Amino acid sequence: MTETRAFIMRLKPGNVDEYKRRHDDIWPELADLLRASGIYDYSIFLDEASLQLFAVLKLRDGHTVAALPEHPVMRRWWDAMAPLMEVEPGNRPKEWPLRQVFHLP
Repeated sequence: MTETRAFIMRLKPGNVDEYKRRHDDIWPELADLLRASGIYDYSIFLDEASLQLFAVLKLRDGHTVAALPEHPVMRRWWDAMAPLMEVEPGNRPKEWPLRQVFHLP
């Protein structure tokens, strides 16, 4: 059975266009890494009023996303994105996980 995860992140003011541009031009090695870790469907939506980013991703059985924070490509991406968004120490984006309360298959 696949797993779906959803979470919120937050942009810093004035960074919407650059955030979108960088994702439109996502590094091929990052896209490959995310797919290889078991992510097969990943979308990020923006609430422009609050600058909250709503992310939802689907994971294949046996995924290895827990190892992503240690991968050099992931770390480089986080370092590149850190000026645009709220981050934890080490530049990992701050995430607020969301609990699923409804699903219509």
